Amino acid sequence: MDWKREAADKLKDYEARRQALVNLSEEIERLKAAMSGIRSANSEVAPTRGNGRREDALLSNLVHRQELELRLEDARLWVSMVERALSVLDQEERLILEGLFVNKSKGSVDRLCERLNVEKTAVYERKDKALRHFTLALYGATEA
Repeated sequence: MDWKREAADKLKDYEARRQALVNLSEEIERLKAAMSGIRSANSEVAPTRGNGRREDALLSNLVHRQELELRLEDARLWVSMVERALSVLDQEERLILEGLFVNKSKGSVDRLCERLNVEKTAVYERKDKALRHFTLALYGATEA
């Protein structure tokens, strides 16, 4: 397994996963609110045609919420793991990884060169060192 590639992929996905925490929480809250709008079936009345729609809606809502809650927990663990690994980096390492992976955009390398007052080759050398450090913090290894 190429642990450095795995670590780089995690950095690339980091912002999207952090946003998923917000989106999943909001969707779970929306489903909870929708649940209160679904009237429950009256158990004292004999079932009639179409009565099952309420039960189906309640069950669908519940199943959907449970699936989202599992995904939310997975996202929380994932983001927490990446944040703990990022926390061991020094300021420059984190700046480089965030600039080249997390918030990468056109001209990222040039901006880092200017900010760190170094040449491109130095940025790439420091990127390799920072990615190795991050990978060690994340997985405890850099090579299979």
